[in-house]
Amino acid sequence: MTDTSALIQQAERQCRQRGVRFTPIRQRVLQIIADTRGGLKAYELLDRLATEHASARPPTVYRALEFLIDQGLVHRIESLNAYVACPCPEHAHGFQLLICRDCGRVEELHLDDINERLGQRARELGFVVQRQTIELLGRCEACRSAIATS
Repeated sequence: MTDTSALIQQAERQCRQRGVRFTPIRQRVLQIIADTRGGLKAYELLDRLATEHASARPPTVYRALEFLIDQGLVHRIESLNAYVACPCPEHAHGFQLLICRDCGRVEELHLDDINERLGQRARELGFVVQRQTIELLGRCEACRSAIATS
C-alpha cells in the first residue's frame, strides 16, 4: 500500500510547482484512492466521499479524477474502469500496470524502453499516440502461494 501522507505531500509540491490548485476535495479524493488496496471505481469513491461531504455528486468526483489524472497523481485502470494512486508521480514517463485478478493488488512498472519502442513504431507508421495504457492481468505471488498451500 502507498504511504498516503508522503503521496499527499508530493502532490502538494507538484501542484504548487505547476501553478495548479490542489483543492481540499482533490486532496481527499487522492487520499481515498491511495488508502484503497487495488483500484477504486468512481461510484465507490463517490459513496465514500458522500459520507463526508453531503454535496458530493458525480461531476465533483469526475472533475477531481480528471485533474488527478492530468497531474499524473492517479491512473485509470482501463480494464477495470477503476482508479489507482500513482506511487511515484514525479516519474514523467509512461507506465505499465500489473493487476492481480484475485486480490486486486496493482503494481506500477516504469519500463521506459517499452514505451520508447512503442512510440517509435507508432511514429514510423504515422500514428500520433494520445494516451497509452499497458495492463497485465494475472496473479500476484501472495495469491499464487495461497492457492498452492490450500
